[in-house]
Amino acid sequence: MVHPSAMRAALRLRIGGLPRPFWILFAGTVINRLGTMVEPFIGVYLTREHGVSVSAAGLVMAVFGAGSLLSQPVAGWLTDRLGRRITLTGGMLTTSVTLLLLGHSTTVPAVVAAMFVLGVAVDAYRPASQALVADLVGPEDRPRAYGLLFWAVNLGFSGSMVAGGWLAQAGFTWLFWINALTCAAFGTLVWRAIPEAGPAGDREAGGFRDVLRDRLMLGCVLVNLVYMFVYLQAYTTLPLAMAGHGLPTSAYGVAMSVNGLLIVVFQPLTLGRLARHDPSRVLATGFAVIGAGFALTGLVSSAAGYTAAVALWTAGEVIAAGMASTIVASLAPAHLRGRYTGLYGSAWSAGSLLAPLIGTRLLSVDPRLLWFTVGGLGLLAAAGQLALAPAVRRRAERARALVPEGV
Repeated sequence: MVHPSAMRAALRLRIGGLPRPFWILFAGTVINRLGTMVEPFIGVYLTREHGVSVSAAGLVMAVFGAGSLLSQPVAGWLTDRLGRRITLTGGMLTTSVTLLLLGHSTTVPAVVAAMFVLGVAVDAYRPASQALVADLVGPEDRPRAYGLLFWAVNLGFSGSMVAGGWLAQAGFTWLFWINALTCAAFGTLVWRAIPEAGPAGDREAGGFRDVLRDRLMLGCVLVNLVYMFVYLQAYTTLPLAMAGHGLPTSAYGVAMSVNGLLIVVFQPLTLGRLARHDPSRVLATGFAVIGAGFALTGLVSSAAGYTAAVALWTAGEVIAAGMASTIVASLAPAHLRGRYTGLYGSAWSAGSLLAPLIGTRLLSVDPRLLWFTVGGLGLLAAAGQLALAPAVRRRAERARALVPEGV
């Protein structure tokens, strides 16, 4: 356990207005995302290596989503009860081992079991990392901090997608090993270099019942669920749709690398300006642009066309980056940050369950039906976030008045 005086000294050391532990988390996120190659190609892996149908692949990926759905509340509870550091490290190391087991599974039942465990483990870091940023960074700097963390994800992701697309053609085993090693590296870095920064002495106070009584938070979770169903089509049905047009995995890798590259280039140019505006309004704008980008997918069939559609919804990601996490941090009491972020993350998990389950069926009926549906849902999520904006703003103002530093 890190001594309190060492933790205080670490928090005082700030780089660019943000504390040193944040930048360690930033670096670890880049390392981890450089190796994130398995999840984007899992649908292609299942259909090509194990010979399952597109619909069956959707069911297997839904098992992953079911595991992730369980992961978020459990990880949120662990984050508040045991600490951010141990939860993040444990989730990453478990993910590393499970990826190797999945990559060497030879039967469909073994793959299904590994996918469920992977779903439980792979997203356990989300509540811990989001709560950690809220602990380390005050309200005025959180939009920038969360935006930078999102940027770190894409800084690594832009490289991993190109490499993953080419390596998948050579053999999927490479993807599993590289992904596993970078997860282990991230977990080890967090354990050795980031002190526990959560509130001490009150981890027993409150619980998920308190979170579930927060109607404003539940509204934000519902909006995020709609959005996640839209966004996660990029990792479930998009590679299958491209493969259905006879395009190789490398074409999907290149298209998605454009996503990461555009975020890496343009997000730093917009981050400071967008952080000065109301987070809910900015987030709603991003949702609308993302919905338009996915609707455009229904009108294309070439590698260039898919890349153009990816570029459009990437613009929405640049706009929305960090805003959702900023909103959740403003709604959550300090001692319940893990549970709040865990509940919000459950929308990601539910999306992981519903996106392949429903998306693959819509894709099987008619690709245009899928893409126009998710485009409409993106606009619906934007409208929902705008409706919640006044209440979110009032809550954030009250929280800022009560606890100016927010840490």
